[in-house]
Amino acid sequence: QVQLAESGGGSVQAGGSLRLSCAASRDSYSPNCMAWFRQAPGKERDWVAYITRGGMVSYAEGVEGRFTISKDNAKTTLYLQMNSLKPEDTGAYYCAASSVSGYCSRPDYIYWGQGTQVTVSS
Repeated sequence: QVQLAESGGGSVQAGGSLRLSCAASRDSYSPNCMAWFRQAPGKERDWVAYITRGGMVSYAEGVEGRFTISKDNAKTTLYLQMNSLKPEDTGAYYCAASSVSGYCSRPDYIYWGQGTQVTVSS
């Protein structure tokens, strides 16, 4: 079993930046894919970005060019650098991890963090 713990959320004004982190409880854990999701109040949890073990990345429309996903393989820590934040980026941000051989698709994310809140004011 692996626990994921997000940190780095907070309140910022539009145009500001935040950096989220997600630490896994086992440094030796090497998932094939890790991702960030977010959930706005009253809405479904949406995918934001993912990164594979090999470093391939993909972003949801609307965040590409503003957000950057990265990871520290030595510590199994996932990051999300968020720049030029907009009020519509507000929500709870969750990290997720697949199994060692899992795909970068929602059903394959078997571990989830508890979330960290991001609030962007206009």
